[in-house]
Amino acid sequence: MLVDGKWSENWQPVQAKDEKGGFVRQISGFRSLITPPTSSTSDVEGDFTAEAGRYHLYAALICPWACRALIARKLKKLEHIVSVSIVNPVLTEEGWKFGGYPGATQDTINGATYMHELYTRADPRYTGRATVPVLWDRKLGTIVNNESSDILRIFNSGFGELADESIDLYPPALRDKIDALNDWIYPNLNNGVYRTGFATTQPAYEEAFLDVFSTLDALQTRLGAGGPWLLGDTFTEADIRLFVTLVRFDAAYHGLFKCNLRRLLDYPALNAYLHRVLHIPGIRETVSVEHIKQGYYSIKALNPNGIVPLGPDLPDLDPKDILRLRSQPLR
Repeated sequence: MLVDGKWSENWQPVQAKDEKGGFVRQISGFRSLITPPTSSTSDVEGDFTAEAGRYHLYAALICPWACRALIARKLKKLEHIVSVSIVNPVLTEEGWKFGGYPGATQDTINGATYMHELYTRADPRYTGRATVPVLWDRKLGTIVNNESSDILRIFNSGFGELADESIDLYPPALRDKIDALNDWIYPNLNNGVYRTGFATTQPAYEEAFLDVFSTLDALQTRLGAGGPWLLGDTFTEADIRLFVTLVRFDAAYHGLFKCNLRRLLDYPALNAYLHRVLHIPGIRETVSVEHIKQGYYSIKALNPNGIVPLGPDLPDLDPKDILRLRSQPLR
């Protein structure tokens, strides 16, 4: 991680833990917003104005948080407005690195080798982990935001008419329900799998493990009884936030993170939901099972020999398979 702007030690997955030995996630350090060019709040202190070509997204296909942003960028049709770089999925001793793997890119914006170089460019005294996603301002040469939940909403509403305004991932009438879902799913499942995999004591592991599967069980019941999305017929940011965890579950969390009570495949309604999301135009392009497996299994603390499993893959299902899975009881 970086300490006072200098790389101080080899990358480690657990930087902090609580009194039980539970994994504690770092709080994001850059939280500015982007406002539409016609907004009355544009150019106020702490905000950045939306412009085509001004902003750049740094992301990782392994990372669920980064893929929240990639999906929102796709759905809001911002590909020609916000450019993107994809880091190498294999975590090095200096964290995320650019290039050197199929599907990864070089940093053509700043010429950095490692992600942490961008953090010290934005803040020469920065202390903390150099995470993704990062939304970068090419005009000012700094980080706008490195919190995925913020970036998701920035892409949804911060670019105004530069984006596809026919899609609203955070509609006003559903915001209270979306926030309640996020507040439930994030600690217990999105971050719950990390609390399970990176627990340093048995009690911390068991507590997180139970949170993960009680949440999956409840989601199976919810989606089995309704749908097609978490809030009925409207696809929202809550679905994006759930999807990015589900799509990694069998490939990484079930085995490597010891979340092995059941596979996602054993939840018919959740498995059908996963494939409904994958069939939304543009979303499949943000998923690379190869990057996911190469990235997670490169974590030496969990997999010291570096062996990457050959399976599972992520086969596409046709609509008949989706309907069949939805009708099956939980095994």
